[in-house]
Amino acid sequence: MNLSLSPEHQAFADEVRAFARENLSPATREKTFSGKHYDRDDHVVWQQALGKKGWLAYTWPKKYGGPGWDVTQRFLFENVLAEEGAPRILPFGPKMVGPVIYTFGTEAQKERFLPGIRSSEVSWCQGYSEPGAGSDLANLRTRAVRQKDESGDHYIVNGQKTWTSFAHWGDWIFCLVRTNTEAKPQEGISFLLIDMKTPGVTVRPIIMTDGAHHVNDVFLDNVRVPVENLIGKENEGWTCAKFLLANERLGIAEVPSSKRGVSVLRKIARIEPQDGGTLADDPAFTAQIADIDLQVQALEMSELRVLSTMAQGGAPGPEVSTLKVRGSEIQQRIAELTMEAVGEYAQPYQPGMLFHDTNETPVGPDHAPPAAPRYFNMRKTSIYGGSTEIQKNIVSKMVLGL
Repeated sequence: MNLSLSPEHQAFADEVRAFARENLSPATREKTFSGKHYDRDDHVVWQQALGKKGWLAYTWPKKYGGPGWDVTQRFLFENVLAEEGAPRILPFGPKMVGPVIYTFGTEAQKERFLPGIRSSEVSWCQGYSEPGAGSDLANLRTRAVRQKDESGDHYIVNGQKTWTSFAHWGDWIFCLVRTNTEAKPQEGISFLLIDMKTPGVTVRPIIMTDGAHHVNDVFLDNVRVPVENLIGKENEGWTCAKFLLANERLGIAEVPSSKRGVSVLRKIARIEPQDGGTLADDPAFTAQIADIDLQVQALEMSELRVLSTMAQGGAPGPEVSTLKVRGSEIQQRIAELTMEAVGEYAQPYQPGMLFHDTNETPVGPDHAPPAAPRYFNMRKTSIYGGSTEIQKNIVSKMVLGL
């Protein structure tokens, strides 16, 4: 694999960096590097700037309004933005439901929904997990019953979704619902798009261990959904679900943010005192940083192989489960090493320091307060998007043939 950049790709990287420095607010950038929580405007303003530039849907082909970038451009885009401190693009519209719509949707659905996703004027959330149906997603019980009356052809949806990220910001939610209770679990599921303003939709916050409000419970009580909001065929939503999950697990590897995490860890090591020097002078600790850095680089090479396959017309396959497993482990290890580096100053649990408007006084140096909250919050990475156990089962069965 030739890793040297052509002059054209170097010029592209420079263009992305210049765009980030011109359009990314200093306040948002500071939150990224200090480990503080973003608010809604941090995401909206940045993503709409990307949308105006035509870069928000950067994984899409030109046919559907994307830039049609090659693998190298996509790689450079993600890495340059991470280096510049840009917030992670919320994936639910551009990386999840958008590709599902342009792959499985009707022409009318593409015309209706894709423009708002490309511009980030319409925000989305994901209605997959339920109480009792997380890793075993095919066990979902949210029910959609089709009815036809004087008001039209529609579904009546009842059920609950949980761990729904950013549902409190969402305009729409894409949901897996059960439309046939007699069929095998995967064969009786459909993929519906639901307007969050529809009567009967209720969002209840779930506050995480780091004090942030990212996830929610979503209750669906006799929610009326037009049949034209069905993507694909009724009872064949599992095909859409698997397609979406493969794309999601590719992104969950979070290689650019892990590279940034290693860089921040090295900076902390150069600051933290250690027996007359700093942690950067401790061979044992620097060896651990070098080890995790090599793991990130290896994961990056694996991700590039998948992207190269996609560039040649392929789709993400079951091998992306390995990226999800390793990405989760690496993110957790970086958080662990940061806790070790901060040492005793990680002990006072200070989640309130992660908000930009706090009046609290930090205990220890400025980089200390995020250590413990981030460590505890990162335990979730081996659960969401399909638990590590489920991913290993997929690799065992579909990759290794065991």
